[in-house]
Amino acid sequence: MSVTARPAPDRSAPPAPSATAQACPEGGVRLVEGEGNAAMGLRVADFQLVNCGTQPYVLEGYPRLSLRDDRDGPLEVSVEHGSAGITTGTPNLDAAPQRVALAPGQAAVFGIVWRNLVTDGTVVATTAQVLEVEPRPGAPRLSLRLASPVDLGNTGKLGLGPWQPLTR
Repeated sequence: MSVTARPAPDRSAPPAPSATAQACPEGGVRLVEGEGNAAMGLRVADFQLVNCGTQPYVLEGYPRLSLRDDRDGPLEVSVEHGSAGITTGTPNLDAAPQRVALAPGQAAVFGIVWRNLVTDGTVVATTAQVLEVEPRPGAPRLSLRLASPVDLGNTGKLGLGPWQPLTR
């Protein structure tokens, strides 16, 4: 039996950078796309806001958001609080707004709901590739290119849930 000597591993090589190793944006928070779900035209998605800064970050109520197309053009979308008029039975979206205080490293979440529905064949369907969020009044806006686009059809309507603490 022959034994082949293996070189010792190079422990000086730095590990590959992870998504959490990115520089923290101005304002001390980072927006992260969560998982979505789609069934028979009804769509839901959630987004996390991670406090990557060094100070506590307080959120209240709802984020302000807007959608942009693949050329970064603004889309006209009616953003309503909760899921009314879109669907029922979405407790996270219809929850009462609350104050959420994030210590460094903690995250909050909000959800959106919409229908991919074409109600008028003469109106072009809308698809958003970019989500812009103002976490709290006066805070720097965060822009996120979506892995899963928001395909509104031509309803132009989106339901928005309040900030909630992320529980694992």
